[in-house]
Amino acid sequence: MSDLSRPFGPKIIAVANQKGGVGKTTTTINLAAALAEAGRRVLVVDLDPQGNASTGLGIEVEDRKYTTYDILLGDVDIKDVVLQTVTPNLLIVPATVDLSSADLELMSSEKRSFLLHDALRQIEMDGFNLDYVLIDCPPSLNLLTVNAMIAAHSVLVPLQSEFFALEGLSQLMLTIREVRQTGNKDLRIEGILLTMYDKRNNLSLQVEQDARDNLGDMVFSTRIPRNVRVSEAPSFAMPVLTYDTMSKGAQAYRALAKELIQKHRVKVA
Repeated sequence: MSDLSRPFGPKIIAVANQKGGVGKTTTTINLAAALAEAGRRVLVVDLDPQGNASTGLGIEVEDRKYTTYDILLGDVDIKDVVLQTVTPNLLIVPATVDLSSADLELMSSEKRSFLLHDALRQIEMDGFNLDYVLIDCPPSLNLLTVNAMIAAHSVLVPLQSEFFALEGLSQLMLTIREVRQTGNKDLRIEGILLTMYDKRNNLSLQVEQDARDNLGDMVFSTRIPRNVRVSEAPSFAMPVLTYDTMSKGAQAYRALAKELIQKHRVKVA
């Protein structure tokens, strides 16, 4: 059962960019871990059929009895789908390749765009005592991503520091505008996050300058550096904060978590 009128609950943020390889899942995993390390209770919702966020947080495929597919299309309560990760305070709704067919199956539902919204507002969610929900969206602007945007309070956009990076934002911004008009009038941009940043590279500097000139305060002060430890951590099924806690990547995600918490006017632990 869901109570859609409840004004309180966790801050729900969709991490989205229709372009692949921009650090979307990496950001979801490591921002969630950094928020958890800061004492916040965090739920990651893996909405990508590749299931990389689930794998990156140490959830084996055979342990994913129920997944996001089941809360969207099955008759499964959220409490039966949520799993604890090895990171304290960090929970996950995992995903498998079953989700790849969800787009077509959702089309037959009258509430096809609101299924995740309703699932995340079940009264049973209160039992998890969450501060944040981070939704890892697929690398496309499909019905799954629309579900995430309608469920979310805001969208965090990872932006790779590369040529033509800003041009890819226009379609995403158009989708956000359409979602505001059709299903979530209060949806806003949480922020643009520069990823794979190399301060020694003139292109990274130019992308940052262009982003700040065009988007101003929407761009986070924190930049995520190109860092080998960040790239290695998923193959060991753990966030970089666990894999190499003192790496530049881990420190950057801690800084991002702090910036996000301060933005929401919540005292940092």
